[in-house]
Parts: sequence; structure tokens; C-alpha cells
Amino acid sequence: MDNVIDYYSHFDEWGRLDREPLEFTINLHFIQQYLESAGVSNVLDNGAGPGKYAIALAKLGYNVTLSDLTPKLVEIAEQKAAEQQVRDRFDGFHVLNATCLAGIQDEAYDASLMLGPLYHLQKEGERVAAVKELHRVTKRNGLVFVAFQSRMRMAITSLSQPQAWKPNDSLKAIKTFFETGAFNHHDQGRFTGAYYFHVDAVKPFMESNGFETVDLIGSSSIGSLLSNEQKQYWIDRGEYDELMQFLIAIANDPSVLGASSHLLYIGRRV
Repeated sequence: MDNVIDYYSHFDEWGRLDREPLEFTINLHFIQQYLESAGVSNVLDNGAGPGKYAIALAKLGYNVTLSDLTPKLVEIAEQKAAEQQVRDRFDGFHVLNATCLAGIQDEAYDASLMLGPLYHLQKEGERVAAVKELHRVTKRNGLVFVAFQSRMRMAITSLSQPQAWKPNDSLKAIKTFFETGAFNHHDQGRFTGAYYFHVDAVKPFMESNGFETVDLIGSSSIGSLLSNEQKQYWIDRGEYDELMQFLIAIANDPSVLGASSHLLYIGRRV
């Protein structure tokens, strides 16, 4: 986990979600929709990074507890919460590994988010441990929102931009990646090694660990396939908001999921 901490101690994750707002906008739309319908009051944002989702939920009136593996990100999250005048909506800011949420009581939260840790857990046992911890701290029938990365979309990205995604710059390497889901590299300063799920493996994985599936969302829908120039066309036409609504409307279409770089699993703890 040291490489993950080192990477996120220097990377502007808050800025990434500002620069690439599609994932955040679609995720928050569905999180808000399902939380409102469930009458939730207190939420855990586990693996929260700099707290962009947690702060958005605090602004909506939820009581939030935040945790992340990287101390620097937890520090930034607390500063951002204070700057945006929602510090009083937070019950705590904790440095915790998602595989062991030490100090958090069983069934403490109406709903729990885990929108990052599974990317970085390349061992099956670690992924299972993280999901079991999420199950433990969420109340029975409580909602969970869990992020995954799409193996198919990463294969498409590797094929289209091989030089940018070394060592996935040969068909042999890409085929190996597609079989295993594991991506690793040796370049300093780049995204850490990661694990990518086949779309059709997400629901069985979560259901085998104590959750009932509610929905599966393409967090970037097909919008991430558009270049900046292509997006600018719709902005210039004054139709960007309408484009966003279209991307949200089709985000859970099964044919969209493999093309989306990120996936949002929505489930209920049983």
C-alpha cells in the first residue's frame, strides 16, 4: 500500500474530478437519488480521497464519516470541509485501510460509499476483505455504493493509446491483462498498479459477499469516449446540459457498461 499512499500524496485527486466532471456528476446523481428514496441520515465515505463526494453529501444535509488510506488526503478533506462550511456535518476524519476499518462499529451506517479502494487491491483476498468490512459497518438493508474499473474499457484504451499505457503496448501484454485484470508498470509518478473487473463479474462478486444488487451504473457512461473537441461541439450548441441528461439516462444500459471507464455498483446489505 506504500505506493498508493505515495501516489495520492502528490496527485491532485480533487482537481481530477474538477477536470473530468462526468464521473463525479453521474455518480452523485445516482447516489443522491437512492439515498433520498431510502431516507438515509448517516453515511460512511470509505476510501474518500480528498472528500469531494463526502462534502457534496454534507452539503445535502447528511451526517458523514470520512476515511482514507492516505493521511495527506484525509488532511485535505478536513480542510476542504472547513473551507466549505460543512465541518460540523462530519462525525470524523480517519486514516484507515479499507480492508480493516478498525474502530468503526458493526452496522454503524445507513449507507456506505467505497469509490476507490477496489481499484488498488490486486489480490482477491484483499478485495474480499474490503467488501466484507463494508458489509460489517453498514446496517442491515443499508445501501452501498462501490466503484469498479472496467476491464473492457481499459483494453480499448490500451489498444487505442498503447504508448501511453505501457507495458500494454503489445497485443501479448493486452491479452494477458484481459485475462488477469491486473495492470502494472514501472514508471515513476504514474497511476499505481490496479485491478479491473469484467462487467459481468461485478454483481456476482458483490452478491457472494452479502449484498443484493439494486443497480449497476456506467459512471462516465459513453461520454468518456468523446474527445474534448467533440464535447466542445455540444457546448457551443448550448446543449451540454442536455447531453449530460442523456448520458445519465443511459448510464445503466447494459450495452454502455463495458465502454464506461468506471462503474458504480449500488446494492443493499443483507
